[in-house]
Amino acid sequence: MQLYDSGRAPNPRRVRVFLAEKGIAVPLVPVDIGKLEHKSQAFTRLNPRQRVPALVLDDGTVICETIAICRYFEALQPEPNLFGRSPVEQALVEMWQRRIELELFLPVATVLRHLNPAMAAMEVPQVPAWGEANRPKVIAFLEFLNEELAERAYVAGDRFTVADITAIVTVDFMRAIRTEVPERLTHILRWRDLLSQRPSLKA
Repeated sequence: MQLYDSGRAPNPRRVRVFLAEKGIAVPLVPVDIGKLEHKSQAFTRLNPRQRVPALVLDDGTVICETIAICRYFEALQPEPNLFGRSPVEQALVEMWQRRIELELFLPVATVLRHLNPAMAAMEVPQVPAWGEANRPKVIAFLEFLNEELAERAYVAGDRFTVADITAIVTVDFMRAIRTEVPERLTHILRWRDLLSQRPSLKA
């Protein structure tokens, strides 16, 4: 089993944090996306979408997409549970996971890909106006999430889940678009400080 990984990219980091929470060690194969190694013929044979991470099982099966990889490991090793135990908890985790991916992670990535000149070879064409249009969406969702975190310790309930992993990795990745969590969003700052104490966040 091998996990194709790229150190600075947020999606591979989500998987590394997930594995660290599980206590699972998987050999990593570095992919330098700065050098466009994800577009090489060798990697494209593994993942025609040319994206990391990609998990290659011992039988040759290739699993791509971050949450699909995490679900594989959750099924393989159910504890500690990160996707929800009861039907209600599973639904809430899925709800928040999807909200964060679509309403926070995607806008952050859009700002980076369309406004950073270093991303020009990866985002063809770059549309700067679309990047700028997504900046307000980042803060708007953070304001919404801040109100929600006033009522509970974690994103999807009273304990740490995969939704928290996606959220904290995205908040950390906001540095790439030179955006900080506003000081007025005290509940997000409290949540971020709480999560930063977890050893898995160093993965």
